[in-house]
Formats: sequence, structure tokens, C-alpha cells
Amino acid sequence: QVQVVESGGGSVQTGGSRRLSCAASGYYYSRPTMGWFRQAPGKEREGVAEIDSDGSITYDDSVKGRFTISKDNTKNTLYLQMNNLKPEDTAMYYCAAGSRDIYGDRWADNGYWGQGTQVTVTS
Repeated sequence: QVQVVESGGGSVQTGGSRRLSCAASGYYYSRPTMGWFRQAPGKEREGVAEIDSDGSITYDDSVKGRFTISKDNTKNTLYLQMNNLKPEDTAMYYCAAGSRDIYGDRWADNGYWGQGTQVTVTS
């Protein structure tokens, strides 16, 4: 049974920090890609950061220099350290796990998703 569970969301003031975690299990990809996505009310889902099995990392321009994605392979847990948070970072944050080898750029659309964790940044 595949499980993808996010945690760490909450309310934080502008300029503050938050660390999200994503525990994933039950799937098998030889070289998984994992990433963080977010969706604010009334907006489309957008990619925040992703990390491939070879360790290569991609960030959305809006979070570069503020967010850091990392992965503990021994625990198959993904993290997102968010610093200098802004009100526009307020969103539901989702973790996804998939295979870029099989699905290319649509790895997330064909992957496994968690239920999300809400991050609210107050001014």
C-alpha cells in the first residue's frame, strides 16, 4: 500500500521559517523523483522544488534562495526547509513521488500524492 504523508504545516509570521516533511512508502521506483507542490485558493497548482534520484534539484524562481529541498534516503523522507516566508507562500503544500525515467516531465501527474499540509504566512 502506497503512503505519502506530509507534516509540518502551520501558521507562521512573515519572515519566519517552517520545515515540511514527507514520509513516503509502499511504492517501488528504481530511481524515484520526489517534489513539493503548492496550491493557493483560486490558483493553479505550481511546482515548488523537486529532487531526482541523482540528487539534482530544481526550484521555482519564487522560492530560490529561501527554500531548500532535501531527502533522507535511509528513511525515504523528503523535506522542505522554508525560510524568510512571505504571505504569498500561503498555500496547501503537497508532496509527490514518481518516476521521471518512466513518465518524463509528467512524473508528478502519474505519481503518488499526499493529502497536503497547510502553510499560512501572516503579515
